[in-house]
Amino acid sequence: MNIIYKIGILLTTGVKMNHQYNLTTNEKIVLINLENKDNLTPSELAQIAGLKIETVVQSSFMLQEKGFVEVSEQIIETYSLTPEGKEYAISGLPERQMISALCGPTSLEELKKKLSPHIVSIATGWLLRKGWGSIEQGNVIPTGKALVGDDEKALANLSSGMVTIEQIGVNNTTIQDLMKRKLISRNEDKVRYIGLTPKGKEILQHGITLDEEISQLTSEILKSGEWKEKKFRPYNIHTPPRAIYCAKVHPYQCLIDQMRQIFLEMGFTEIKGDIVQSSFWNFDALFQPQDHPAREMQDTFHLEGTSELPEEYKDRVCAMHEHGGDLTSKGWGSKWSEEIACKNVLRTHTTAVTIKYLADNPYPPIKAFCIDRAYRRETIDPTHTPEFEQLEGVVMDKGMTFANLLGLLAEFYHRMGFKDVRFRPGYFPYTEPSVEPEVFVEGLGWVELGGAGVFRKEVTHPLGIKYPVLAWGLGVSRLAMLKLNLKDLRELYQSDIDWIRKTPSPKL
Repeated sequence: MNIIYKIGILLTTGVKMNHQYNLTTNEKIVLINLENKDNLTPSELAQIAGLKIETVVQSSFMLQEKGFVEVSEQIIETYSLTPEGKEYAISGLPERQMISALCGPTSLEELKKKLSPHIVSIATGWLLRKGWGSIEQGNVIPTGKALVGDDEKALANLSSGMVTIEQIGVNNTTIQDLMKRKLISRNEDKVRYIGLTPKGKEILQHGITLDEEISQLTSEILKSGEWKEKKFRPYNIHTPPRAIYCAKVHPYQCLIDQMRQIFLEMGFTEIKGDIVQSSFWNFDALFQPQDHPAREMQDTFHLEGTSELPEEYKDRVCAMHEHGGDLTSKGWGSKWSEEIACKNVLRTHTTAVTIKYLADNPYPPIKAFCIDRAYRRETIDPTHTPEFEQLEGVVMDKGMTFANLLGLLAEFYHRMGFKDVRFRPGYFPYTEPSVEPEVFVEGLGWVELGGAGVFRKEVTHPLGIKYPVLAWGLGVSRLAMLKLNLKDLRELYQSDIDWIRKTPSPKL
């Protein structure tokens, strides 16, 4: 390590520089090694100074606060080949492979044998687009103009690894085309640079005293008397201390626990069920037809594998779907398939759990709820995620009416802290009548928070349930957004310890 330590006294006030500016030993070393140098990266500076990169970065930020250095950031875009791009960089683009395989007019079927159906399907469009050939009566005819293009040059230049856009040596349109073809990918790297400010250069001109400093007083130093000859690192008593946060429950989990507690206090039993469900329990038992758009109301994650159908229910559910069973209902009037019903899916709602619980417990009274995760193929945005929590509940007893359902839900939302609750008519395939509960939120107006209704007889009758069933499914995450004042649903699931620390737990 070549370090020239400049020793001197800061003459401006007659006070030693290290006491005046409260610099640590590492900060002094960083300053000394920046003298007469252009901006350096933390790794370059660490290598010159003989310090760890982490130490250099920490010291540089502290020096920046004191005005001696400037830490700047620059985003550097680099490009690299995707696995498919690496393959084509060796074997050639599909259109190049096709043109090389042509010996005069050649049929597409023959080309598929020489290359592969996949390569031919990709190459055909690009061959026509580049004007390298034409297709007549199923034959590919070369035009003799297959010059090496910018895209092939780019792949060759990218073979060495990550390169900048200047190193690729082609225009931006070619790069965009290769990215659309998923042959190259763009990477963004953040690079820091550390450089002296005029103030930093000034104190270096006066000189820096680099002495050993004690940062912690020990019993050995006191007993030996060494402290009399040592220099102590000065502390800034005006520096605000680091905030201390106590352990806490995640705000979202806290809200879920509060909702759970409300239903337990109202006399409900909590139930659980499998995440993977058969289509029978997720759809068919709820009278959702197999060949109707109603089943597409929820975008489903379909899984490999199947589940056995319950023998005691499948024939009655089949009859209900096909002709209405022994009810006055006409059913859906289409053939019901066991093969479709036994296919596994990720549950699209926790209703799959409550309906199976009712089938296993068909005698009143039943008051049960399930607060758990459901899955749908949603595009991720501020209000949608592929997985989310749902609060599902059922009440089954003699004499239950639609009015009981509205009263129960109103009571729940009142306990959640919403003063104004109303219900708007809605539609769901397995309940009739159906409603959508809404609460009034200051600044937002009326906000819909779920769906509810009375199970249709087409749902309950095949399962041997003889009494009315009140059912509801409430959006937990949407309610959490209101309670936690969030605009982006994804904040509930991200690993942001700072957000968790600073977000107060919701209070009812």
